[in-house]
Amino acid sequence: MDLLNNPPTTTLGLSETFARLKSQRKVALIPYITAGDPDLSTTAKALKVLDSCGSDIIELGVPYSDPLADGPAIQAAARRSLLKGTNFNSIITMLKEVCMCVIPQLSCPIALFTYYNPILRRGIGNYMTIIKDAGVHAYDSSVSRNSLLHNMVCLFVGLLVPDVPLEETETLRKEAQKHQIELVLLTTPTTPKERMNAIVEASQGFIYLVSSVGVTGTRESVNEHVQSLLQQIKEATSKPVAVGFGISKPEHVKQVAEWGADGVIVGSAMVKILGEAESPEKGLKELEVFTKSLKSALDS
Repeated sequence: MDLLNNPPTTTLGLSETFARLKSQRKVALIPYITAGDPDLSTTAKALKVLDSCGSDIIELGVPYSDPLADGPAIQAAARRSLLKGTNFNSIITMLKEVCMCVIPQLSCPIALFTYYNPILRRGIGNYMTIIKDAGVHAYDSSVSRNSLLHNMVCLFVGLLVPDVPLEETETLRKEAQKHQIELVLLTTPTTPKERMNAIVEASQGFIYLVSSVGVTGTRESVNEHVQSLLQQIKEATSKPVAVGFGISKPEHVKQVAEWGADGVIVGSAMVKILGEAESPEKGLKELEVFTKSLKSALDS
């Protein structure tokens, strides 16, 4: 990338991204992939593919040995990634290269999807500093590309921690805010209304509505109860709501958008494409075709 003639621009935050899309009467496409599956080099290329195909936000999963919220496809991806030696430090190194334009810069923001224990092990404040520094660099035409001056490029703007209890989110949220990271909370079909309202109040960026009971994974159809859940949440807040878990087909994203969702999250289907392809190159091509089909369904 020619930094002198094409300086990077500041990535919008989650809230700002949804506000922009709302003004355009559009619904956010939010794909999820697991870092390091099939390898980190392919992950870096997949981020660019997803971005170039019109993704509005990308969820990047950090592989974990005990992913309680994840179904078979994402659990398998995490195992493959960990067996290849992927760890937090190697993911951060890869992302620094993406942000520093070794691979062309992304235009859409990234929300990191990680479990709580790895955050606690490193210390909440330290963890936030590391991920923020991985995705924040600067540009000044008068100095070298490695100087951290002004015109910040902020790659990481969101964080999802599916196993953190609501009662323990205050410290996490405060530390995230210090680093300009929005902490997204999840609510499910079985969440009591009073607790759902508390989650909605505390969540930043958007509310993640889990479409079905259980773990992630592809399903034949989306539970129609999602429509009434969306209505309940929207009666309680003006914050955007994105629906995930079990969304795997163009007709799914179209249906959920018609029900009033502000964003649609597609995970297991993306992960299976990359993890089960005959080669990384074929996986990236299949990912491109699939992502374009989802984007087309949302825009139609």
